[in-house]
Amino acid sequence: MNQDSVASWMADGACRAYPPNTFFPSDGVGVDKARKICATCSVTAACLEYAIENHIDHGVWGGCSERERRRISKRRRIAVQAL
Repeated sequence: MNQDSVASWMADGACRAYPPNTFFPSDGVGVDKARKICATCSVTAACLEYAIENHIDHGVWGGCSERERRRISKRRRIAVQAL
């Protein structure tokens, strides 16, 4: 599968109507603002999975901060190890 089809969901992202720096905040207030935008988005799940699968370390993706994505990844690794 080529990269265009893998990330085709991006064209539907609510974030496209905002400047990119909105989703790369330097403080908690900025994270909350980005999350509110993500809450209105129809592709939040795909966005979050993309960020996790591609190990994107910065910004708010799928309504989750960097720290939240690290926690999700850790929980998934632990769950796989438990199988």
